[in-house]
Amino acid sequence: MPRVVNRILSLRRHKASGRAYVQVDGRAHYLGKHGTREAAQAYERFVAEWLARDKRPAPVASGASVAEVIAAYMVHAIQYYRALTGEPTGEARNMADALGPVRRLYEATPAVEFGVRKLEAVRAVMVDSGLSREVVNSRVNRIRRAWRWAASQELVPAATVGELGMLAPLAKNRTTAPESRGVGPVSEDRMRAALPFMPAAVAAMVEFQFLTGCRVGEVLSMRAAEIDRSVEPWVYRPGRCKTDHHEDLRARMIPIGPKAAQVLEPFLAAAGEGFVFDPRESAGRRNVSQTYDRRSYRQAIVRACDRAPPHPELDAVPTSKRTEAQRRDLKAWRSRHRWSPLQLRHAAATRIRRLYGLEASQAVLGHAKMDVTQVYAERLDDLAKEIARATG
Repeated sequence: MPRVVNRILSLRRHKASGRAYVQVDGRAHYLGKHGTREAAQAYERFVAEWLARDKRPAPVASGASVAEVIAAYMVHAIQYYRALTGEPTGEARNMADALGPVRRLYEATPAVEFGVRKLEAVRAVMVDSGLSREVVNSRVNRIRRAWRWAASQELVPAATVGELGMLAPLAKNRTTAPESRGVGPVSEDRMRAALPFMPAAVAAMVEFQFLTGCRVGEVLSMRAAEIDRSVEPWVYRPGRCKTDHHEDLRARMIPIGPKAAQVLEPFLAAAGEGFVFDPRESAGRRNVSQTYDRRSYRQAIVRACDRAPPHPELDAVPTSKRTEAQRRDLKAWRSRHRWSPLQLRHAAATRIRRLYGLEASQAVLGHAKMDVTQVYAERLDDLAKEIARATG
């Protein structure tokens, strides 16, 4: 009988907190520390009551703490925010970053008491940490999103969510939070100087982005099965298989010119039908995911940038012997010489716009294919392919 119950409602372990929980209708119910007798008893009691209610959810107690709401929401976020490939996106991590100061300040506070003044205090902590105005506003909106989900699960009253919405966003020139620096293109010289210090797969992804202007998520999730190599130039359709012949032409299409194809070729044979860029190839026996995520990709680029170019004086000084002033100078030097994956896409946009004009840049980057007719979409695809043949 217990085995039947287990198949009906499985007991799970929350990796971050080590707590036991069961999930019903997308909502997590926490039962204590996983592996303990108390958790096992709570599980048996929960299942018995759930079956007695004919598998209907129980009314939720209004006394959930802020920490419990955050833990429950993060279980949901990790499952919900996934790419077409099934791999987690970076949004769950973004949510964790946003909710971090909420938990630090108010973890034991009843979630129903987390109102606009407490949200304002959390925002002040974010501003004091040096985050830009845009990032602070974005994180506050993510906190509101988590509380809306909590209200939908009856963990907090709907009125609480309405109260959090009363906090106006930080306005430009009305806060001490700095403005975000504009993201410009990285030069080809700076990009190529860092390539020797990257794992082979990361270097190839960087070159592919620079040549094609594809988005970060598109290069990270690229599968060999999504690349049609029977045409010239090759065509990559993210999230689609090369045997799908009837897709909407307004869907994303990335032409792969001869230079970008040459970058991919060493990886395609090993990829089979799977992911083109596999971090396990450069990780040896380390237990890593079968795909890079945004964070690991960006970190690999940052590490390479810190070595190319080296500081003319301070890189030779052992870390333990650097003075505080030298550490600050080295940090500032490295910050000035770093660039991000987004700057690769900007570089492609700038290059193509300079050579072929705005419409061509929009066609290659996929900006011009929203709310257009099939005929116009096909013309944009043809334009993007011609540019790929010439430049990528």
